[in-house]
Amino acid sequence: MNTTPAFSRRSWLQRTASGFGALALHDLVQAAQTPLAVKAPRFPAKAKRVIFLFMSGGPSQPDLFDPKDYIKRMHGKTISAPINTNELRVGTDKFLALATHGEVKPRGQSGMMISDLLPHTATIADEISLLRAVHSDNNQHQPAALQFHTGVTADVRPSMGSWISYGLGAENSNLPNFITIHPDSDTRLYGASFLPAAHQGTKVVIPQGDKQSPIDYLADVSGDAKAQRARIDFTQRMNRRLLKGAEVDARMEGMIESMEIAFRMQSATPELVDISNESEATKKLYGIGEKTTDKNGRACLLARRLSEAGVRFVQVTMGGWDHHGNIRDALPKSCSETDQPCAALIKDLKSRGLLDDTLVVWSGEFGRTPWSQDLSGTSPIHKHGREHQPESFCTWMAGGGIKPGFTFGETDDFGFRPVSGKVHLHDLHATILHQLGLDHEKLTWRHLGRDFRLTDVYGNVVKEILA
Repeated sequence: MNTTPAFSRRSWLQRTASGFGALALHDLVQAAQTPLAVKAPRFPAKAKRVIFLFMSGGPSQPDLFDPKDYIKRMHGKTISAPINTNELRVGTDKFLALATHGEVKPRGQSGMMISDLLPHTATIADEISLLRAVHSDNNQHQPAALQFHTGVTADVRPSMGSWISYGLGAENSNLPNFITIHPDSDTRLYGASFLPAAHQGTKVVIPQGDKQSPIDYLADVSGDAKAQRARIDFTQRMNRRLLKGAEVDARMEGMIESMEIAFRMQSATPELVDISNESEATKKLYGIGEKTTDKNGRACLLARRLSEAGVRFVQVTMGGWDHHGNIRDALPKSCSETDQPCAALIKDLKSRGLLDDTLVVWSGEFGRTPWSQDLSGTSPIHKHGREHQPESFCTWMAGGGIKPGFTFGETDDFGFRPVSGKVHLHDLHATILHQLGLDHEKLTWRHLGRDFRLTDVYGNVVKEILA
């Protein structure tokens, strides 16, 4: 796929100036020279950075945030299907109502409904906005996850973090602008696609041993920084000579920028990912050292450290939420692994004065059905799970100018379709960009003859949840 614009650098600036109003002319000139140059937001921003806590697999919103009395009364009984019965739904032919596991009750002064399975999240109820009628367009994991990250269910498009990096530029020139911790194997979820390569996500895996680097190929194997600098300088001179002849080559510009930042990261990153200098109280807050929470606790603490250091977009993936069977045993395990670290992140950011300008987003790619799924066809109902549900699910947001202690959106008596406060993923993306001072309709990149954007041709800012 050819993504190199077929026009000169001068004409690129002229054409981009009309389609990307977030940048002043001098910003455009600088952006052409260095992809990570800081750019002015289009309007005053409430947030400077984003932390995305991705619960991969689809958390069960009926069990965690949105219980329904009708489903509780009908537990184990057949209910009328609120969907087209010709639609294939594996293991749900009986449509048995599956009551909430555990108690979901009002929390904090706001009275936000949160499950007993999330006791730590319950303590931050007055800090978050809970969206209970989010919906997307696909009921399969990979397309749904791809849409949440890139705005589309197929194709290769820039991820949300890449768009934000492109729109705002880097606060810290020694670190990647977009970091993804424990990412999914699908690299499209953190790729830059046709945007300059400098905006793609950098994968971080929390090391299990002291000798393992959290970022692939970060270590300098030569051991001689002066010699390495000389090699890089020579390579960069050759790259720039080639670039001068091509005038504009997004991949070449990204490669030049990536080599420079990789060299700077070798000195800055090891200290940043080393949490040994954090206080014992902070480690305890995140559950570090405890078997069930150590991995995600370290990831969330690292997310705070990276954000504090100036990384624009940090993504933390926490898997294990795909509960098709035996949800009553599996769901508590997923909650216990993620609840404390996620709540600790909000508390830690607030205590450091970072929550006001850091936008935190918690969500899966979709939710789960109010009726049961019995894959074997013979299991007792307490061993059943729940099917995928993109028609409605729950997402919470905190900080970054989002209204705290607020619940938005309602679903029908089944907990299936939104009846008010409906928020599509395009609306969610538009809102995230808005809080960063970016207009989702103006944040564009010309590719294959037309302007592309994160929200495609859709999306409205959800003004009801803005503080």
